[in-house]
Amino acid sequence: MHIEMQPEPERFYEKVQEKGEAFLASCPRPKGKEWDSHSYWRAIIPDLYNAYLGICVYTCIWTPFDTGWKTVEHFKPKDRYPQEAYQWNNYRFVCGTMNGRKGDYEDVLDPFKLQDGWFIMHFPSLQLKPGRQLKDEEKESVKKTIKRLKLNESACVRGRKDWLMPYLQKEYGFSFLEKRAPFLAHELRRQELIDPDHRMWAAFGK
Repeated sequence: MHIEMQPEPERFYEKVQEKGEAFLASCPRPKGKEWDSHSYWRAIIPDLYNAYLGICVYTCIWTPFDTGWKTVEHFKPKDRYPQEAYQWNNYRFVCGTMNGRKGDYEDVLDPFKLQDGWFIMHFPSLQLKPGRQLKDEEKESVKKTIKRLKLNESACVRGRKDWLMPYLQKEYGFSFLEKRAPFLAHELRRQELIDPDHRMWAAFGK
């Protein structure tokens, strides 16, 4: 789903950008392990987490602060775009699994530029699909993103189901689901499936 880029946190320049620019002045094209002692972006992981409310921008599911694997994802890969390595607008908050899958690939759609409706969720399978109204080229971009990030593999589907089932069992309300799994909640609303007693859910999870 579309994610609004949040404002740069206080002292970002001091903590990250200033140090990064000094490093790049002495090493303009760092590669691999050359980044290790200069990964200043790690200092603002808590700020990034808070800015995006702990929601991984690729799974659209909440990552616990204490036990979740929280990472700064460089949307433009730092090995290819070193000049963007210390820029706030190049950072995406993602779980570690999605960061590893995205890697240096550039065929993943940017959540900051993504339009609502490009991805839809099929119920009851919880599989992601391209929106029906998209042009062929746009559908291909959505399919490539799903494939690259493995968003329809069993673990990701289970993640959605693990948030949906307690909601259907009325363990918490819709507003809480919106905070923890916003895309899932968005699709339930869009497809008029919010009611836990809807006939769609009669055999779901059995």
